[in-house]
Amino acid sequence: MNFFICLILGFCIAALGSITPSFLNLTVVKYSLKNGKKSTFYLIAGYATVLFFQANLGAYLANILMKNSEYITLIQKIGTGILFLLSINFFRIYFAPKKEVKEKEIPKSKSYFYGILMSLLNMMAIPFYFTFISLLIGFKYFEYNMFNAFYFSIGSTIGSFTLYTIYAIVAKNIEHKLKYIATKMDFILGCLTGIVGIGNVIYLFTK
Repeated sequence: MNFFICLILGFCIAALGSITPSFLNLTVVKYSLKNGKKSTFYLIAGYATVLFFQANLGAYLANILMKNSEYITLIQKIGTGILFLLSINFFRIYFAPKKEVKEKEIPKSKSYFYGILMSLLNMMAIPFYFTFISLLIGFKYFEYNMFNAFYFSIGSTIGSFTLYTIYAIVAKNIEHKLKYIATKMDFILGCLTGIVGIGNVIYLFTK
């Protein structure tokens, strides 16, 4: 597959995932306002480093699934159960009493490693890449091999780095809007995962 196609696909999918308000975006905005843009770029580099491997792993798992189609139904059932558990958890977080969290200032020298830690805590990244790459493989827009996965991961790294950098640059202008959306994010995610879970149940019973 063409190098540039894999690069663009990775860039677009990562940008789509990075543009959605999340704790990573909020951290970038807060970090930029508190420590300045230079330190924030190291934080984002930490994010991007982990996302490179997460994209690669997502592509590998998607390829395994598509090659072993007899396990798809089982995986769909397991995935549906996970979706309902995630939905319940998101609603629990949203409706639970909010505790005031004291912010800790992170030394500039540790920004990169802090970014790596924060990105590792983002448990949605691998399922996100897995889902989208499975769709690309299914529609024959992506052919998995070691090089294509590598090119895709480079594109995703550039895409996520670019989007998070934009968040850092415009932090002052979007801080309040992003915070408002973030307060509703758990409820939105609970609804979305619940709807997708119900859709999966309907699909499994009707196919």
